[in-house]
Amino acid sequence: MELKSYRLFRYTLPLKQPFTTHAGALNEREGIIVELQDNDGRFGFGEGVAFAIPFYTSETVESSWILLQKTLLPLLFAKKVNHPTEVPQLFAGIVGNQMAKAAVEGAVWDLYAKQQGKSLASCIGGTRTKAKAGGVISLSDDLEQTIEMIRSQGFERAKLKVTKYNERRAIELVKEIDLKLPLMIDGNGMYSEKDISLLAELDSLNLQMIEQPFLPGDFVLHHRLQQQMKTPICLDETVESFSDAWQALELGACRTINIKIGRVGGLTEAIRIHDLCHQAGLAVWCGGMVETGISKAHNLALASLPGFSIPGDLSGSDRYFERDLLIEPLRVEQGSIQIPDGPGIGVDVDVEFLHYVSSEVLEGK
Repeated sequence: MELKSYRLFRYTLPLKQPFTTHAGALNEREGIIVELQDNDGRFGFGEGVAFAIPFYTSETVESSWILLQKTLLPLLFAKKVNHPTEVPQLFAGIVGNQMAKAAVEGAVWDLYAKQQGKSLASCIGGTRTKAKAGGVISLSDDLEQTIEMIRSQGFERAKLKVTKYNERRAIELVKEIDLKLPLMIDGNGMYSEKDISLLAELDSLNLQMIEQPFLPGDFVLHHRLQQQMKTPICLDETVESFSDAWQALELGACRTINIKIGRVGGLTEAIRIHDLCHQAGLAVWCGGMVETGISKAHNLALASLPGFSIPGDLSGSDRYFERDLLIEPLRVEQGSIQIPDGPGIGVDVDVEFLHYVSSEVLEGK
């Protein structure tokens, strides 16, 4: 792969309404877009999905911004890369910083697929043409309005953000509005060992799953809870690599994994985790990061793989923003999103608008 130059965009997009979890409210989305150009004028795009403050992982927009320009992109341009799967090894000497690494690898994958004249989904062996979509209900959402949106667009499940000790009431309120809506809750790591019995009592509510109840790294607590519940435990923040996923399966710490490209360091690692789970008979799903349509297009390519049989956090790119970074937004239709079949990630980026919403733009080669 011949690379000519790169551009880094540091953007900020206001949300239509706050997205709230127990960790706080997100009123705007700050993030990073990586653009790579080849000698034939083709462009590849990747997105850095770290948040402005480190409430989800230790990475931030600022730390990613510095690492991208000072280390990762110089490494990429210092050595010839023949295939995107070589990028993780190129960055192997850099500890952590999964989201910054994933942003670069995502741009490489997009550009590579365009150079091949194929969709990204087909390049990674995807078999699905549509991805099942799930809606997220944040703590600040109007419950009735959000559930109505979920029903009207045909979402196949809802993920409910909860606060500790108010879980049962929150679940019951959703069921009062729609008893048949498949429902899961997301703990975002706010529980501890003393809460195991509290969580086990939710087994009677027929939840689709409980996502990440304990802190990242708490394989033992997740294992103990899973042993006490029929409800599947899903791991999110705990799994930042193939090794984490392997340990989780070996320990019986979960029955499904939410795979996020940014969290695990890129598409190559995400595919490896999918393959591991698929061979073990565990269905997986694709999580979201309140990201733009660029990242969502990458997620859709990943979700084309056969093991992604559980509806993911794959809302349309118009879900959170009045105006997204795509010229034509990705949309949910009858509970699914069409997986783009054009070259690369298969969507057109509104580069003019990206410039407009970016506080910094850096170029290099």
